[in-house]
Amino acid sequence: MSDDKINQEYLKKIKLFQKYNKHYYDLNKPVVNDLIFDKLKSEIIELEKKYKYLNNINSPTNTVGFKPSKVFKKVKHSVPMLSLGNAFDENDLINFEKKILNFLNEDKNFNIIYSAEPKIDGISASLIYKNGKFISGLSRGDGKEGEDITQNLKTIKDIPIQINSKNFPEEIDIRGEVFIQKSDFKKLDNKFANPRNAASGSLRQKDPKQTKKIPLKFIAYTFGFEKGLKIRSQNEYLENLKEWGFKTNPLNKTINTIDGLIKNYNEIEKKRNEIDFDIDGIVYKINDFSLQKRLGNVANAPRWAIAHKFSANSAISKIENIEIQIGRTGALTPVAKIKPVNIGGVMVSNATLHNEEEIIRKDIRIEDTVLIERAGDVIPHVISVDLKLRSKNSKKFNFPKICPSCGSKTVKDFNSTTKKEDAVRRCSSEGFECEKIAIERIKHFVSKEALNIEGFGKKIVENFWDLNLIRLPQDIFKLDYAKIENLDGWGKLSVANLKYSINVSKTISFEKFIYALGIRHIGLENAKIISKNLKTLKNFIALPKKNHFDDLINIDGIGETQIDSIKNFFKNDTNLNVLSKLEKLLNVKDTKIQKTDGILNNKTFMFTGKLLNMSRSEAKSIIEQNSGSIISNVSKKLDYLIVGEKPTNKKVDAAKSLNVKLLDQSSWLKMLK
Repeated sequence: MSDDKINQEYLKKIKLFQKYNKHYYDLNKPVVNDLIFDKLKSEIIELEKKYKYLNNINSPTNTVGFKPSKVFKKVKHSVPMLSLGNAFDENDLINFEKKILNFLNEDKNFNIIYSAEPKIDGISASLIYKNGKFISGLSRGDGKEGEDITQNLKTIKDIPIQINSKNFPEEIDIRGEVFIQKSDFKKLDNKFANPRNAASGSLRQKDPKQTKKIPLKFIAYTFGFEKGLKIRSQNEYLENLKEWGFKTNPLNKTINTIDGLIKNYNEIEKKRNEIDFDIDGIVYKINDFSLQKRLGNVANAPRWAIAHKFSANSAISKIENIEIQIGRTGALTPVAKIKPVNIGGVMVSNATLHNEEEIIRKDIRIEDTVLIERAGDVIPHVISVDLKLRSKNSKKFNFPKICPSCGSKTVKDFNSTTKKEDAVRRCSSEGFECEKIAIERIKHFVSKEALNIEGFGKKIVENFWDLNLIRLPQDIFKLDYAKIENLDGWGKLSVANLKYSINVSKTISFEKFIYALGIRHIGLENAKIISKNLKTLKNFIALPKKNHFDDLINIDGIGETQIDSIKNFFKNDTNLNVLSKLEKLLNVKDTKIQKTDGILNNKTFMFTGKLLNMSRSEAKSIIEQNSGSIISNVSKKLDYLIVGEKPTNKKVDAAKSLNVKLLDQSSWLKMLK
């Protein structure tokens, strides 16, 4: 694999990692389970180990958690809140111990005592005490900076405001987990999907009075900065925490063998559903603080601790029916309607079947007995069919060749890379003609990452659709508020709030507007790239008129797939109508023009081969900071091809044939002086 392809694959994984991080930490809506997330982290780290030139500011080796919310004041942690390495089986634990012994230069007879602490699936918090008084509290944030959530934390009864114990240190940053018990969660009548979401959403309320309404708990387990702490081990620290008035995990144990860790792990995993708080694994720490200090940290994780993750929860159920859901891009997703079953304390009645090929490959039929798996907030899915229990009445599911919503043909796209048809079948409608697609596109239009209309959630979109109040995005700005005021659940105040939110949303950045249109293959990052290059909405609207689609090819980060999607968008009359109406209704802000006073102004660049001592991303950033532009194809528009180690010969030859100037890395850097 060439350096270019390695770098592309690396950046693709980084982008995916950012997406997963955002959904987990910021939106509190995980889109994958822990196993998939941790596997991706491992793949990125392995790539960086193998190819030393790979580096990115958003890599898991450089980040912890996600950037703090803008709602709260950012505060730097005195000691970073690190993440943990993961273990999934016995071999991982054996290797963990082996690395510790090698680092300490000890043989296998050296006795290591571990503190084994069940890992609560909640929200990390840091409590800062001075002279026994609780003075401030922070969220994890990105590990370096957290959100100041002091007032919200003060509403939690488990957190002492004043500690008068004689052995309490002069200063200490006590860290632990904020969570809600399963039994308390069941009593809540609110929008939260699960206990973790309830804890996160409550802890990040602007008004502490709202936080106080939720029965949050706090369990302490470690510390960051300390001054005057006279304790020698994790076990001793936990005992002192209890003496100071904190609650600790009642399932904590000290264990001195790997076999003992495995036995304890299996025992807790068996009874995890009976425990009144969610746990997703067990954290093992070297008990001795002096050994912890010697071992130190590697990347963003302590060398002396590891998290042993539980496997996803699963259960047996029966498929009663299979239904088709249609998404914003027209994708048809089969969903199994199963006999309700309790999986990890959650009643599950739906499970995704992913796509047509998945149904065929696993030979899934209606009336089949199947194994269902769920992990965290990820949609449960069917793992396998128990063929021994297959009923004579089982029925094969025929995937629709006609869209069940609008009657259009369903199609599978041809993937030019794999030379195969995509697994996903889609409705061929490109506009708002398909009711299901229209509803999903409007949901996307009002979402947080798009227009961000507060109080206009998915349920309201569906309700307003059923009442024939909306059919297209522009209808949102012409709502009959008098009619809405008379609907159940609405009143003058709620209508006034909705009207205000809609009016505020009318002013929007160009990049968010492009994203809000819901064009297939145009995510937020692609929308940013396009807006940066086109600058204005007028230029975007003019693309088909001036046949400037080909100009998009030269935009770094935009490929043929994205360009084809934009072309298809403009081919649809309804889309053009929506675009025309929104142009008049909204105040779409132009993208700020890049400074033109840099030394590389009006110069275009492209890279091939490996650069020394800097990543491709850093090099691109340097060019853009100096008013230069990056293009992704060798053409007459290219001024300079920067050639690193092991370049792509095809690109070099093409550049020579067009008289494009070739530069090595040192020559390029000299241009900046």
